[in-house]
Amino acid sequence: MGDLICTIDGTQIRVPEGMTILQAAEENGIRIPTLCYSPDLKPIGVCRVCLVEVEGARTLMAACHTPVTMGMVVHTRSPKVLETRKTVIQLLMAAHGASCVTDTQAGKCLLHQLAAELEVGPPLFQVLEPRPHPAEEDNPYLRRDLSKCILCRRCVAACQEIAGKGVLSVAYRGFQSKIIIDLNGPLKQKVCKDCGVCIPYCPTGALSA
Repeated sequence: MGDLICTIDGTQIRVPEGMTILQAAEENGIRIPTLCYSPDLKPIGVCRVCLVEVEGARTLMAACHTPVTMGMVVHTRSPKVLETRKTVIQLLMAAHGASCVTDTQAGKCLLHQLAAELEVGPPLFQVLEPRPHPAEEDNPYLRRDLSKCILCRRCVAACQEIAGKGVLSVAYRGFQSKIIIDLNGPLKQKVCKDCGVCIPYCPTGALSA
């Protein structure tokens, strides 16, 4: 495998073959925001926050799992990218039932941070039927508040790839989609205990100790 030459935001760089756009950008000090990506996990590509513009491509592409090709020209902050990124954040916030205004832990929420960074105001999209997800606090090892969940699936990946347990998974479709434990049961100690691997991977505080 040899090196490839590409251009990101006007800077020509050389990267090893097989490297993704996101990895190439990060190695060269170019920040592309993400929510579902973690260097510890396989790229998931579901949040769409890392979309970038690649010259010659018909659509914006997810930087986290798109490999660099020879001569590729990438724009990470073009007007089209920034407008789309803001829309994605707006959609995520609309489904994010928790109030970041009154939440004392909002400063730790990556979604909240990105919204502030991109100067995204209150959600423009209205959710007609908010999902009723009361916080689960009975488990001494893990507190879960699905009202803060944005379905990034990082907790699922951490449970499977790092903890090797496969307790967490995604169920249902569309707006009814949710992260479930075991067979969609309550957060019981006998199912999820002595672990906590998933907690630091949650970007919004839906999972906490």
